Amino acid sequence: MRFVHEIPHPHFRIGLYAWNNKYIVKIEAGPYEQTYKISEMDVTAPDDVPAMLDEPFLATVAQRFAQMDTDWQATGERNGIL
Repeated sequence: MRFVHEIPHPHFRIGLYAWNNKYIVKIEAGPYEQTYKISEMDVTAPDDVPAMLDEPFLATVAQRFAQMDTDWQATGERNGIL
């Protein structure tokens, strides 16, 4: 996997990678990560990818991170770990 560039964002760390004819967007927040794969055929250049990360999409990403944290805390509590 080849690192292409970082996409600036105030709340998330967003990296763009290229691998196997796909662009991979990795969005990180704390200990959690979400990954999205985009076929190179679906965009004309890597510079098109940041435009796809609009506010409605990133708001959903933030909600998903919150749900991931809730799920993780709940399993930790059920199993006496967290």
